[in-house]
Amino acid sequence: MAGIFFIIGLIATIAIRVVTLLIHVNPLYGQIAWYIGVIGFLLFFVYKYNIDSSRYRIIKNNGLMAKVLGNDELSKDDKQILSAILCALSSGKDRINYFVIFASSALALIAGVYFDFIK
Repeated sequence: MAGIFFIIGLIATIAIRVVTLLIHVNPLYGQIAWYIGVIGFLLFFVYKYNIDSSRYRIIKNNGLMAKVLGNDELSKDDKQILSAILCALSSGKDRINYFVIFASSALALIAGVYFDFIK
């Protein structure tokens, strides 16, 4: 399931960045890309919000923050929960997503300046 939303996020990122370029090719294509991007972001960020909310509830319900900050003994279950959360947070998918956002934003900026000021 996470892979599907990762792909949706990447498609949305690229779609929203190519709007400026596609508007100059055909305004209809620009509109389609905009809708794909916005709907994709909506789906992706609802998913991310749910994941983050779930992690927060797990941390809160198990008192993990207080245990860690208070140097309390962590049970085997506490360690498994923290391990799962840390493993999920260290996934390379977020780094790939951030790179795609940065690179496509830079390309969109260059294309925008070209079409708006140079051409």
